[in-house]
Amino acid sequence: MSDTISLSLNQVRELSESTLISNGFNEQHAQAITDIIYTNQIGDCQSHGLYRLFMCVESIRSGRVNGTSEPIIMDAAPSVVRADANNGISLLALRAAMPLLIEKAKANGVAALAINRCFHFSALWPEVEMLSTEGLAGMAMLPSHAWVAPAGGSRGLLGTNPFAFSWPRPHQAPFTFDFATSQFARGEIELYRRAGKPLPDGVAIDKDGQPTTDAAAAMDGAMLTFGGHKGSALSLMIELMAGPLINDLTSKESMAFAEGKPEAPYHGEIILAFDPNLLSGGRVAENSERAERLFADVIDQGARLPSQRRQAAQAANQAKGSVEISNTLYEDLLKLK
Repeated sequence: MSDTISLSLNQVRELSESTLISNGFNEQHAQAITDIIYTNQIGDCQSHGLYRLFMCVESIRSGRVNGTSEPIIMDAAPSVVRADANNGISLLALRAAMPLLIEKAKANGVAALAINRCFHFSALWPEVEMLSTEGLAGMAMLPSHAWVAPAGGSRGLLGTNPFAFSWPRPHQAPFTFDFATSQFARGEIELYRRAGKPLPDGVAIDKDGQPTTDAAAAMDGAMLTFGGHKGSALSLMIELMAGPLINDLTSKESMAFAEGKPEAPYHGEIILAFDPNLLSGGRVAENSERAERLFADVIDQGARLPSQRRQAAQAANQAKGSVEISNTLYEDLLKLK
């Protein structure tokens, strides 16, 4: 018997939307959430695909996520958009605010979107690619829960604190990266735990602050930042940029707010958009060529660009019209309805 099951792309959408709706999300939220889950699943981003339905369901069952909330979009300044998610999952607010962010960036060269009072579970790369699809460069960052120890520390204080960037490329997929400032994303640790696999060295510490390769012990202890003090400093920057800067919670404050409930982290998000046309003085074409020479120099050395694996998987899965997930995951997902 195979350890995996094949789902058509339509089945991926149907499974996600029906699971969300049966647990109390309205159609608008279910569609916005599913758009991101689907995009990750067809790119073989397993930790942020259908697996994330568990967190969505846990979050609404906790009683604090509003599955029918209406986001409030505010035109706060010539280059600033504010979105109040009204205690909903962030993605409906993101979808509602994105057109105004794009408009402001193209009018002013630079624009920022602050999303407040949201529960967030998703990868950031689809969000910044919404900008690069429109010819803009984009950055996004946010805190999470205090699961990560700072460099030299012994307990969780920082979030996994992801950071994403996307650069538009004419007639091809954008240059995009999206990474947690922890060695692993929280979802990856959980996938190791579910599979009974040991973690690599240097990823986590246990509750006593000692190095561990046991995923369960890591979940009770703390993860570590990548690059030691460099990743730790970058993570602290993200705490500030997506916390006090936009009047929202830090990772430690978000964890306290959760009161131990297994729900998505509650905090804010900041997204920055940059218009290459205005910022280059209208020299987009020639500077795009210079960027392409830079990318070509990377590939000529035998290296690969970030997201190439994901983009190749996305193309392959779209061509065959299906994806593979584990039987165990599929059976557990069916129990959510």
